[in-house]
Amino acid sequence: MPSPTTPAPLTAPLPTRSSTPRELRNVIGGESVDGVGTFEKIDPVDGTPIAVVHEAGPREVDRAVAAARAALEGPWGRMPVAERARLLRRVADVVERRSEELVAAEVGDTGKPETLARDLDVARAAANFRSFADTASAAGLDSYLTELHDGRRALNYAVRAPLGVVAVIVPWNLPLLLLTWKLAPALASGNTVVVKPSEETPSSATLLAEIIAEAGVPDGVVNVVHGFGPGSAGEHLTTHPGIDGVTFTGESSTGSAIMRAVAPRVRPVSFELGGKNAAIVFADADLDAAVAGLARSTYLNTGQVCLCTERIYVERSVFDEVAAGLADHARRLRLGRPEDPATTTGPLVSAAHREKVLSYYDLALHEGAELLAGGGIPTLGDGLDAGSWIEPTLWTGLGNSNRTVREEIFGPAAVVMPFDTEEEAIALANDTEYGLAAVTWTTDLARGHRVAQRMRVGMSWVNTWYLRDLRSPFGGVGLSGIGREGGMHSLEFYTEPTNVCVQL
Repeated sequence: MPSPTTPAPLTAPLPTRSSTPRELRNVIGGESVDGVGTFEKIDPVDGTPIAVVHEAGPREVDRAVAAARAALEGPWGRMPVAERARLLRRVADVVERRSEELVAAEVGDTGKPETLARDLDVARAAANFRSFADTASAAGLDSYLTELHDGRRALNYAVRAPLGVVAVIVPWNLPLLLLTWKLAPALASGNTVVVKPSEETPSSATLLAEIIAEAGVPDGVVNVVHGFGPGSAGEHLTTHPGIDGVTFTGESSTGSAIMRAVAPRVRPVSFELGGKNAAIVFADADLDAAVAGLARSTYLNTGQVCLCTERIYVERSVFDEVAAGLADHARRLRLGRPEDPATTTGPLVSAAHREKVLSYYDLALHEGAELLAGGGIPTLGDGLDAGSWIEPTLWTGLGNSNRTVREEIFGPAAVVMPFDTEEEAIALANDTEYGLAAVTWTTDLARGHRVAQRMRVGMSWVNTWYLRDLRSPFGGVGLSGIGREGGMHSLEFYTEPTNVCVQL
């Protein structure tokens, strides 16, 4: 196994905002590789270019898949689980040591506050590698002593083999966190990967490849190809005959396209897709805690989290109080530069995404919404107005038949609506094609258990949000995805079990 010496950097040093845009190349077999062309990555904070990214074409994707296959068939594929786990823990150590570089990469790409990138994205990245190192080390499989009617006996036991070369396609909202959420179990299971980060957030994936190499993971185990979806690196990767499975987090429509791409070769997929998540607030809830929790679940990361709340149902007797409290929270959020400790809320990831979210702001008013907070583009000054900023927004006056309430916005916006009975609240919350997450706010724990279990979702919280055990199942139903991630649920996707039967 290669020694954990520090390789030559695969990226240029991370710049200040005023420096010349750096170049980000593809990482293939441990080498930095040019693409068929380049594209600019724009800083969503102020609209300036911060990177020139090399787009991978079919040849680069071929090279990446071949490098991953060679690594799979080399020492990595035969490495004992304990040794892979040791390397993953070393990766976590290097992530922590180089955490400020990762924060800079995440902030440059997304514009999110530095405190959020440091406390959520980078901290979870290290935790993901350690958690899956532990899970893989402790994992076992079934064994049975079989006794037949004719007196014969047999031992049946299962062994796990890696799925193979896995395509890992990562979204732009939590790029480092969600990359490591997939990468850590894939590597712990002995797979090799080709990563396609979003074209909006290429920096942290490129830097993480360098970190993984520094930790001593062999060349070719992790490869990174940059580009777009249709007609670019994403399509080249998902249609490649050398890929053994695809894991993807992102929009439901993109998940459908990937399913069509892999269907002829019957490759397994793991999808965590969109959400139109509901929260239910009962009159007996701790209303201060509920409003604070709703503010977090609606506006964290500028609403760009698949688990964010976009539909809020409040028992009629406390409706005005909750709506006014949440609107006040939305108005008090502090938009500003990511390095400012007082900043609570960054921009949207791009100008194009802002146009999409603004189209829903217009649609809501067209459908008759009453605007309680926000609803437009702020004027910030300080060189920020060329960025992708948008106001945190809250509406009322709509119902479940409106498009604003049915379609995923993926921005800092929600609709608050009244209900009268528990049964009505459950029916309203479940009236959606999505099924990712839900939140119930009540001090009646019997009701909390009862309602949470009736939510048609993959994750159902009571009196909290975004609190998770990394071993628990993560995923959705309906348009929100296929399969589950987390703990052994991830290992089940990234491995192929073989039953061995020995007659005794």
